[in-house]
Amino acid sequence: MFTKADAIFSLRPNSSFIWKEVNDELTWLDTEQTEPTEQEITDEIARLQADYDAQEYARSRKGEYPDIGDQLDDLFHAGAFSTEMTAKIQAVKDAHPKPTFNSET
Repeated sequence: MFTKADAIFSLRPNSSFIWKEVNDELTWLDTEQTEPTEQEITDEIARLQADYDAQEYARSRKGEYPDIGDQLDDLFHAGAFSTEMTAKIQAVKDAHPKPTFNSET
């Protein structure tokens, strides 16, 4: 999933190089940073993949959590906020009330 370019940018941020993926040709243009070795690149690709894999649970959870606004509204209604925060939120709700709809029409 991760490429040689991903690894190089991770190892040498802001480096300057040209990488031709088709023939795996790397031309190092950076005069301030040393070119990483093939082993460093290989190890970094493995590390990046391991980090990505370790976060699978977070990516899976993200789409299933309720919207953050719904979470905060629930906390507000449960009385979980400080008095000051409750007053601030209530002031916004009072200034912009939710419209009521008549279900009989």
